Amino acid sequence: MHSRKKLIAANWKMHKTPDEAVAFVRAFIPLIGHHRHAEIVLCPSPTMLATVVDAARNNPIHIAAQNMHWLDQGAYTGETSPLQLKALGVTHVLIGHSERRQYFNETDESVNLKLKAALAHGLVPIVCVGEMLAEREANQTAEVLERQTSIALSGIDPAAAHPLVIAYEPVWAIGTGRTATPEIADDAHKVIRAQIASSLSPAIAASTRILYGGSVKPDNTGSLCCLEDIDGALVGGASLDPASFAQIVANSAT
Repeated sequence: MHSRKKLIAANWKMHKTPDEAVAFVRAFIPLIGHHRHAEIVLCPSPTMLATVVDAARNNPIHIAAQNMHWLDQGAYTGETSPLQLKALGVTHVLIGHSERRQYFNETDESVNLKLKAALAHGLVPIVCVGEMLAEREANQTAEVLERQTSIALSGIDPAAAHPLVIAYEPVWAIGTGRTATPEIADDAHKVIRAQIASSLSPAIAASTRILYGGSVKPDNTGSLCCLEDIDGALVGGASLDPASFAQIVANSAT
């Protein structure tokens, strides 16, 4: 068993106002103050990053952006650079979330560019991979995960890859109420870990945290997080309520 610290991340997507985000943080902090087994990450919308960084200051909570551009600056209206995120106090960044891929033309190649930029700027990248329902039904899950992971890691210096986090998100389980069984999730995580070993090194594969994402709730967190290859969770809807998300953090301590 490898000593990979659990990571539990809340992806708020396009929810909450700044006032609602501050209220969440104030209610959430007392509920998780005694938990030290997991790294806790909140991923608010870009309009609230500075607000949430400030609200969580001096507490064991990290703040992630939901997306970023790979360049430091330029004429890219609507985009946010790694330099801008660092200046706000952001420490983590989601890269290649399935909704970015599905609705905003994110590609495996742009994921690779963003991963390189995140590592270069000292941001902890949470790279999302996962198959669509049709791909799973066609028995293409392993092929999809190997392709997405290998392209994401193309040209990455193994010596710089230690902050890397991967999130396995079966797209058919996101917001649908359908959750991959622990066995399905564990199998997928093993495929991803093997590809990290092939692309980078076995040592990095052994130390890289791989999260599960897809209809994670308090009542299924324990059965997922107790498996050796599952190192935490990327939580969507169930992370919007402080009590629910705090229970997920607690139940991940298996």
